[in-house]
Order: sequence, then structure tokens, then C-alpha cells
Amino acid sequence: MPTQTEIELQAATFRRLQKHLMEDRTDVQNIEMMNLAGFCRNCLSRWYAEAAAEKGIEIGKDDARELFYGMTMAEWKANYQTDATSDQREAFKTAFEENVGKE
Repeated sequence: MPTQTEIELQAATFRRLQKHLMEDRTDVQNIEMMNLAGFCRNCLSRWYAEAAAEKGIEIGKDDARELFYGMTMAEWKANYQTDATSDQREAFKTAFEENVGKE
């Protein structure tokens, strides 16, 4: 079982990752992250909701994304998302299936 200090360090690390993705590297597209790393900002927001559910706290998909992104998904898309290339979309199909599963 992690100590309180370890939990605090893990939480601080998560907050720094979140800041990096949401403020420092808004240029990096979710599709690029998924294709290269097997996860993206949406995965992180989903994992947040899953962790909450384990504690009996229900957070919907849109609410979890807004909590992680610090804005609505529509605002993120309007401000930062660019159109994916056909190659990116094709690679995403494989990456999504391998890392998230079929919907």
C-alpha cells in the first residue's frame, strides 16, 4: 500500500502531466498520442471516471472530459483540434482496437 507521501507525489505527477497536455502541448493531437503511445487525453479522462467509479462516484463521459480538459470537448475541438489525415485515421483504428477495445 502506498504511503501518503507516495500518493501525494503520484497526484502531483498526474497534475503536471495534465498541465503539460492541456497547456504546454496543445499542439499534440489526441490521434497522434493514441497512434504512438496507445492513450490520449480522452483515455486519461476515462481512467479518471473509472477510478471515481471504484470509489462509488459516478462521473459521466462528458463530465470526466470537462474535468480533465478544463473545458468542454466542443471548446477543446474549436480551439486546438485539427483535421486528421487519412493515414492518421487508419492508424487510429488499429491503435484504438489494441488499446481501448471495440466499441
